[in-house]
Amino acid sequence: MLIARVKGSAVSTVKDPSLTGSKLLLVQQTDPSGESSGPIFVAVDGVGAGTGELVLVVTGSAARHGQHTRDQSSDALVVGILDSMDVDGAVSFRKS
Repeated sequence: MLIARVKGSAVSTVKDPSLTGSKLLLVQQTDPSGESSGPIFVAVDGVGAGTGELVLVVTGSAARHGQHTRDQSSDALVVGILDSMDVDGAVSFRKS
């Protein structure tokens, strides 16, 4: 799993039929302190995440094992919204 921040959303009217009805999010991987690192990529939203939230993302074949993504043309799936993170005994993130 990856920690990522939701940067926005994407809309695609022409797409593989298996993606019909799926919300697409633009996410960027972060380090444990929440600092962005790496490119922005598209992930299917499996949990109702919103812009600015820190989320958990699965990639590869794991992205096709979600409740709504079975047999879907997807390589990344948001599977959780983070409430807090503790790193080395210190809080690095707490949702307000």
